[in-house]
Amino acid sequence: MHDVHVVGAGGIGVALSWALASAGWPVCLVEANRAKLEAGRRDGIAVAGRGVRRLRVVAFGDWTPREAASVLLCTKTYDHAPVLARVAQCEALVPVQNGYEAGLEHGDHPLEAIASFVSECEADRPVTRITRAGALHLGPRRALTAAGRTRLADLAAGLAAARLFAVTTVPAIQPYKAAKLMYSAAIAPLAAAAGVENSELLSDPVARRLFFALLRENYRILRQAGVPLARIGPFHPATVNRILHVPGLAWLLAQVFRPGLRGTYCSMAPDLPRGRTEIDAYNGYLVRLAGPTPCPLNRAVLALVRRLARERTRPHRGVWRDLAASARAGSLA
Repeated sequence: MHDVHVVGAGGIGVALSWALASAGWPVCLVEANRAKLEAGRRDGIAVAGRGVRRLRVVAFGDWTPREAASVLLCTKTYDHAPVLARVAQCEALVPVQNGYEAGLEHGDHPLEAIASFVSECEADRPVTRITRAGALHLGPRRALTAAGRTRLADLAAGLAAARLFAVTTVPAIQPYKAAKLMYSAAIAPLAAAAGVENSELLSDPVARRLFFALLRENYRILRQAGVPLARIGPFHPATVNRILHVPGLAWLLAQVFRPGLRGTYCSMAPDLPRGRTEIDAYNGYLVRLAGPTPCPLNRAVLALVRRLARERTRPHRGVWRDLAASARAGSLA
């Protein structure tokens, strides 16, 4: 057990902080949102249905990471640069982020994590709720030193103790992160641009067609680039891809999984009105990875979300038809 600094009081940051604090770990939660800071200091942090935990809550401007502390990076990818400027030891850094951002990908930090559970935090209070069960996958990016293996084992044990979510240690984190991207880069932009909950992607015929086509295109890009993929849900991505090529079976499974997505929203939704999103770390990354290989849907999604963010356009369902019209008909076959 050692000090842990969790940077970012969003859904994942609050969930991880709550789990470690419940296990008796000394946790410092770092946040820039003044309302969240005041609420956390006054009322503690909470997970719906699981109670309140008291811990140290620090403004980002006043934060200085301790040398021996692990730093769990739970910010959006567009916010991580100021954090990295303050973390002197990359050995202590453990990003827990969706998407791929070049600066972080070129770093030499040994550990990383990706969440397959969904945690949605209130806008101005460090109070979150787990809206979909899943696991936190924690593993290495490169060969670990003895100290790295100890840090990995300690963090996994501490995070698992509260039983808020499953914790799995994996031999390499990248296949899990890539698999999460395959899904995130299909769900997030479609749901956020339309301003709907995630389950609507499986009930609206146009959205469902786009969603399935994006999943197929994302899988093809990753596989053609030689990126290994791991299972982070009920099925391995290769199995999902095979299912998606059987229209009747894909539709049937959509009806099975749709209830589990009700009431869940993507983290990109509140970003659009603010004029910046993680789209470059999601679909932008896939477009760059594809290179000269055609990826019409990812290019169309990238252009759409960039435009919506630039114009601060109100999300609406009409974007699905616009998106379908802007992509080549062959990509939706």
